[in-house]
Amino acid sequence: MAVTVSGLYILNWIDILDATQLAIDLSLSTHKIALFTNSITPNFSTDTAYGVAPYNANEVSGAGYTGGGVVVASPTVTESPTGAIRYDVADTQWTTSTITGARFALEYADVLAGNNAIVGVNLGADYSTVAGTFLIQWDTLGVFALDLTP
Repeated sequence: MAVTVSGLYILNWIDILDATQLAIDLSLSTHKIALFTNSITPNFSTDTAYGVAPYNANEVSGAGYTGGGVVVASPTVTESPTGAIRYDVADTQWTTSTITGARFALEYADVLAGNNAIVGVNLGADYSTVAGTFLIQWDTLGVFALDLTP
């Protein structure tokens, strides 16, 4: 199949908000971002974690890339604009990397035993590097926003 959209992982977000009280703290700089090829098909309604199908195969590899990805830097959770929760992190990079066909970025809670998925981002195309920097420049609006005032 293929990567076609970005999204939040519904089952984990339900567990954050219900009596389960899943402890995903968006202000932690221990979350990781892993890269996958276009050979996966994310299902935001049923997928739950890094290391579990479909995120147990088709992770990119190569020089400068370590399985499991890199930790996020400078995470922030703010109200912006009024009535919306905005989540952002510093641009994510793999320096001096040789990566082929990265299409999807998965952010997950690495400190939780379940490696719970937070957000998946379709990069829009397949990207590669050869002994260069693979850089994800997050949108000026952040990684995602939740509009709480419809």
